[in-house]
Amino acid sequence: KKDTPQIPQKEGKMIKNKALTFTVTVYAVTALYSLLYLKFPLAGPDKIVPGIITSLYMFIPLVCAAALSKLVYREGFRESVSLKFKWSPWYFLALLMPVANAFLSFGAALLMPGVSLAPDMSGMLSKFMTMLTPEQYDMAVKQSLEMKEMFKTDYYYLIVGAFSAIVAGATINAVFGFGEEAGWRGFLFNSLKGLGFYRASLLIGVIWGIWHLPVIIQGHNYGEHRIAGIFMMTAWTVLLTPVFNYAVLRTGSVLAAAIMHGVLNASPGIALAYIKGGNELTVGITGAAGFISLLVINTAIYIYERYIAREKVIF
Repeated sequence: KKDTPQIPQKEGKMIKNKALTFTVTVYAVTALYSLLYLKFPLAGPDKIVPGIITSLYMFIPLVCAAALSKLVYREGFRESVSLKFKWSPWYFLALLMPVANAFLSFGAALLMPGVSLAPDMSGMLSKFMTMLTPEQYDMAVKQSLEMKEMFKTDYYYLIVGAFSAIVAGATINAVFGFGEEAGWRGFLFNSLKGLGFYRASLLIGVIWGIWHLPVIIQGHNYGEHRIAGIFMMTAWTVLLTPVFNYAVLRTGSVLAAAIMHGVLNASPGIALAYIKGGNELTVGITGAAGFISLLVINTAIYIYERYIAREKVIF
């Protein structure tokens, strides 16, 4: 008597679609986690606890990627998120692109109506007036004057800010950046490569942008422009994603995206230090000026990959 062949159980459509499974899982966990903001809103009097909540928010994609890798798909976590390291000169892209982006955003902002150059940093210092006590504000002005004297230039922060962004971005910020990138540029990107580079990047950018909704509607990044901020953030992440994905393809590791994310989060001050006027929708790396900068960077990558690179990685 022959053994009856075992018919394999069919997986549900969602489970088979790793990208969909990951997206639904991340959004569900994020929705539950964001309930903490009902008790500790970003705009509330307590700044420490909401800041910690927002910092830990960045680890949701990592936790979801790890859980799905181990519990659902039974695959190695390192492989599923491309966690490996082999030195490549392309890691310099991860370090320098966000700084270049901040400088380009600074230049693009000066083209905006109502925006002017402020060598005395009066634009940035005026924003501090609403966040600092009079004593703290006076100390900030004093420190600014001391730094000008030390560097012998009004534009000292372009030097200090770039150095600080690279150091912080490659260390502590990269840890928090990995919290996101293990999900977006690791698990999700690997799950969507069949779509092709640009279609995968577009979809990841939209998913990533919408994921920021709980913090954007509280004024994060875009101040009082909360509804517009949701669309602005999504457009920004769509423009940013191909650059991050390209760094991962060139290095073969999600660590490049984590470093890039870390430096990016440490670089906004460079784009804002010496401008006066504008608002969150027009200036800064997440405003219209930042969009122009990212369009330039994406164009440069396209030209390099299409006409210069000997080894192509965009599929």
